[in-house]
Amino acid sequence: MLNFMENVEKIPLGPWVARFTDWISDTFSFLFDPIKNEFGEGLEEFAYMLADVPPAIVIVIVAVLAFFLSGKRFGLAAFSVAGLLLVWNQGLWEQLMLSFSLVLVASLLSVIIGVPIGILMAKSKIAENLITPVLDFMQTMPAFVYLIPAVAFFSIGMVPGIFASLIFATPPTIRFTNLGIRQVSEELVEAAEAFGSTGAQKLFKVELPMAKDTIMAGINQTVMLALSMVVIASMIGAPGLGREVLSALQRTDVGSGFIAGLSIVILAIIIDRFTQSFSKKKRTSI
Repeated sequence: MLNFMENVEKIPLGPWVARFTDWISDTFSFLFDPIKNEFGEGLEEFAYMLADVPPAIVIVIVAVLAFFLSGKRFGLAAFSVAGLLLVWNQGLWEQLMLSFSLVLVASLLSVIIGVPIGILMAKSKIAENLITPVLDFMQTMPAFVYLIPAVAFFSIGMVPGIFASLIFATPPTIRFTNLGIRQVSEELVEAAEAFGSTGAQKLFKVELPMAKDTIMAGINQTVMLALSMVVIASMIGAPGLGREVLSALQRTDVGSGFIAGLSIVILAIIIDRFTQSFSKKKRTSI
């Protein structure tokens, strides 16, 4: 069998993909160039503007939000303050804010794109059958592979990092939105129809509110995946804590790498607790 395959001409799959990517890049350059330039410049301005906010003000705001989101308990607020003070003390505050801005933008875009697609899948069996294999492909493809088309379309910097994070992080929001709407009680839907609700009223007043917890669970996963991808995207020029980790790896600097990694963990825990708190009926401390 092995000898047989050695005699079979190799299918030029790689060159086909390369030519297809080049065609997309050339054909849609009118779309990619403005995104790379205008959107990229705006994203950088937003990121560095966020980094310029005095750390003390940010820490106070985060602490207050954590206190109320956790049900007026001090656990999450205390952890947030201690963690952010540690990052500030280690001189990684700007990198932390840059990473947070990338996560924020990537997550917002993922939600804006993912929720409508999830609704479409819940309303159409055909759409679900067509989109599900695409989501399977997006979730099983190694994360590093997404860096290749990101660089091909947008060069290097913050924009390709957002693009790669968007592809990698969007599927959970789509899947959980679809799942949440499909799990809404049929009796509630029939009752809404009996009272003469339109399709839009039924969606926004019954199905989405009832599916909120499930959708928020998907958004939580999306935010976490966006954070992990933003770190990986440091390999293609995305700024932030990921660049510090990559630099430490290249220099075999265990201490710097540990500090940058710990800062990422602190950011991940704070974001995770914040997003989870939106779907919890009873707030609990960290």
